[in-house]
Amino acid sequence: MTDGSITPLSTPVRRAADVPPYDAARAEAAVRELLLAVGEDPEREGLRETPARVARAYREIFAGLRQEPEDVLTTTFDLGHEEMVLVKDIEVYSTCEHHLVPFHGVAHVGYIPNVDGRITGLSKLARLVEVYARRPQVQERMTTQIADSLVELLEPRGVLVVVQCEHLCMSMRGVRKPGSRTITSAVRGVMRDGATRAEAMSLILGK
Repeated sequence: MTDGSITPLSTPVRRAADVPPYDAARAEAAVRELLLAVGEDPEREGLRETPARVARAYREIFAGLRQEPEDVLTTTFDLGHEEMVLVKDIEVYSTCEHHLVPFHGVAHVGYIPNVDGRITGLSKLARLVEVYARRPQVQERMTTQIADSLVELLEPRGVLVVVQCEHLCMSMRGVRKPGSRTITSAVRGVMRDGATRAEAMSLILGK
């Protein structure tokens, strides 16, 4: 690759413009029906306000459906920096789309700027993770989406994204194995080089 550019892998994406406005009343009604379905009384004191509380919480938890990566990667700087940039241990809180229960952990996001040395603010990498975490998700897709968005918007020479999470759909139900963690990675461009990838992983692992 003589120009230092890489092509993002195609990832099915529903654009924020295609997502309808959040319907709090409909969410409240659905939560009330769910409480009835499991055998609870939504009119008892402890549950009376629960549908409204859950509706407000879901607005925040799934806010990423109405955001695009370019909304947060808005600022870049041409500083001529040619070495790796890595932000590790970005907290991740997301919701498994299969059971609508949380998964949580950390993400490590690194990239090597393009030949023009263009970088973004460090906090923007954490915000990018949130855009994709705040949706009904699977960890594998989220990892790929973060990497491909960096490729598309920053045009770096290389990208590495590693996500480590515990899934409550495995911990509190089903196989019931608390403490088990799922690790996913997405590697693009020059980060595929063995030595470069090893350097990034050594920084992530703290060795």
